[in-house]
Amino acid sequence: MSAVDDILSQIPISQLASQLGVDEGTAEQATRQALPALLGGMQANAQDPKGAQSLADALGQHSPALVQGGVNLDEVDTNDGEKIVGHVFGEQQGEVVNRLGAVDGGGGQNLIGKLLPMLAPIVLSYLASRMGGGGGKTSAAATGGGMEDILGGLLGGVLGGGGGAKGGGGGGIGDILGGLLGGGRR
Repeated sequence: MSAVDDILSQIPISQLASQLGVDEGTAEQATRQALPALLGGMQANAQDPKGAQSLADALGQHSPALVQGGVNLDEVDTNDGEKIVGHVFGEQQGEVVNRLGAVDGGGGQNLIGKLLPMLAPIVLSYLASRMGGGGGKTSAAATGGGMEDILGGLLGGVLGGGGGAKGGGGGGIGDILGGLLGGGRR
């Protein structure tokens, strides 16, 4: 199962659709567009030591419990999600939202703008669960210069498994976003 499918399987699409004010098909398609962008942005930031440290710190603050046994969207802190999205995409956030919203089936910029802050804490909790930590364990491991390699390897593996998710789940996101990924704060 790809990372996108794995994360998506933890999200109650009917609840997500209701919170977004769209039908379930639109919510699922928009989520399939947004997840690879978030993961790709995090991977791009993890290429830099400061970005890797920042991501490690964020992972340490996000418990894997959010994604274990299925996500309760009422527990997702969208204010935290806004901050995460801002860190991941930096000055390029508006352009990422515009491009993802313009993708056929993406649901438009307003939908993507609401969706990214909902998904960002879920993605960090998912990655924390993949690293076997959260709650500070990841940050403690970030001594020396190898954290960007660890995070890059994790994110590369996650994206490698999820790039061609069935139904166009993310194969073209790199092409759509072009050089925008990695434009976040490092």
